[in-house]
Amino acid sequence: MGGMAEHPAYEDLRRRWASAVPDATLRADADRYADNLLARWAEPQRRYHTTDHLLAVLARVDELAEYADDVDVVRLAAWFHDAVYRPDRSENEERSAALAERALPELGLDEARTAEVARLVRLTVTHDPQPGDANGEVLCDADLAILAADPKTYAAYASAVREEYGFVPDDAFREGRVAVLRQLLALRTLFRTQYGQEQWEERARRNLTTELDLLTA
Repeated sequence: MGGMAEHPAYEDLRRRWASAVPDATLRADADRYADNLLARWAEPQRRYHTTDHLLAVLARVDELAEYADDVDVVRLAAWFHDAVYRPDRSENEERSAALAERALPELGLDEARTAEVARLVRLTVTHDPQPGDANGEVLCDADLAILAADPKTYAAYASAVREEYGFVPDDAFREGRVAVLRQLLALRTLFRTQYGQEQWEERARRNLTTELDLLTA
């Protein structure tokens, strides 16, 4: 991947970050954090969890904004939810949440909202918010919206995930991926917002089932 300045979404992402930072007097610090976050999202080991994914999740959060209790906090959580991403490690969400806990107070976010951002980031381990957790429902639905993509886009997503785990032998990857797909399909509902259930649920289940069938044929 080329430098982030060359990425077509760079300016859009910088604008979105600037609008998310609560204290405009800290703009220089905010810009430095934007550079750091965008560099993280552009790391070479990423194939799916890239700046394109970040932008897509932010767009879906915008789409679901009416369902959130504090959509600005959800947007900040989207920025941090995969800020630390190593496919060969299991503590990515925890390390991403810890990064948010360090950074956000320095950018003027109060303790309660910083804690909420970190909680939301940790929630993306399971994508299983409790009933009534409006912020969690929005973030998890936005993160999983790729599952409801058109078949070609979904196939590209699945291929990119396989590339991220290129160090895993085919049989082991297939076993792990099948387990993930079955876990998702066993959920009562993949999406928790009304919009997600109405617009994305059926297509997502169809995509997941198709991938599962291909892997287990």
